[in-house]
Amino acid sequence: MARIVLHVSDMDSALLVLICEALLVYALVLWAHSLRHRFGLIHFYALMGCITAVMSWTTDAGLRVVMDSGLTFNIGSTVFYTSLLLGVFGIYVFDGPRPTRVLISTVVGISALVPFIALVLHFQDALISGATLQNVPMPSLRINSASIFTTLVDLVFLAIVWEMLGQPALRIKLWSRTFFTLLGVMWLDVALFSTLAFAGTPHYLGILTGSLISRLFVSVVAFPLLYFYIRLESKRRDVEIENRPILAILRQIADIRAKLTSAEDEIARRKQAEAALQKALSEVKTLRGMIPICAHCKRIRDDQGSWQQIEIYVRTHSDAEFSHGICPSCLAEYERINNL
Repeated sequence: MARIVLHVSDMDSALLVLICEALLVYALVLWAHSLRHRFGLIHFYALMGCITAVMSWTTDAGLRVVMDSGLTFNIGSTVFYTSLLLGVFGIYVFDGPRPTRVLISTVVGISALVPFIALVLHFQDALISGATLQNVPMPSLRINSASIFTTLVDLVFLAIVWEMLGQPALRIKLWSRTFFTLLGVMWLDVALFSTLAFAGTPHYLGILTGSLISRLFVSVVAFPLLYFYIRLESKRRDVEIENRPILAILRQIADIRAKLTSAEDEIARRKQAEAALQKALSEVKTLRGMIPICAHCKRIRDDQGSWQQIEIYVRTHSDAEFSHGICPSCLAEYERINNL
């Protein structure tokens, strides 16, 4: 199928149309993510899946805008792929690794499914009419394989770089962290995709250089909207930007750490309760049962049949101690006897 190329002589008009189109899609993605507090993330996953399908179709169709300077903007990557990056950015920052892995699986799965469906449709039409299906772009196996692999690497790389730049020791401002993470994943996408899809062709270096410049431009355009959204969401009472392990997106390190922290806290609480109980038990030691006592001398008979003074028996069977004194009645009796 012939590639669709839009040559625009007026650079200002071309940039204006492209920027407005991109900003509308970016705003739609971030707005859909902000509704998760009311409706959850199901609608957001559905939107991102639709954008992935549109991105694959426009990429296979070769829809792009070529400026007078020769700078080329592919509509699929400039508008729709960038919006996918913003969606992954938002869901990772505010919802964590697990929902992000679901979104990555959705994007990669649909990216692999759309070319397969196109091939099936072309094959089916060839069997029916014997002609090539004109309304569905014919995918390139090399380009689509490079796109799927690059998408997976990009989305994982985004999460890793975000955590690396968020280390407290670096003291990087939020706006710098946001911009350089976005720019880094943009340039990684260009380098990896261009190499896998076009290495060995005469246009490889031109595509690589032009794409790096265009992605810098796209990053500058997308950054203010993304940064404004992150700042706005972080001000919610129930939302906090968490510093996670660098490889949290690849493994469930964050979940494991949370569980271990909870377990450690529970163990500490139980140890404190046990220590308090042991202290109470050591301080409270009581005598129970029938205690045989002499009615005359008040001595007590122990288990071995020996008669002990009451203070010795109590001291042996409890933690109580005696301090000797004399009561008023005994004192009066003592003084009466001595006076005699």
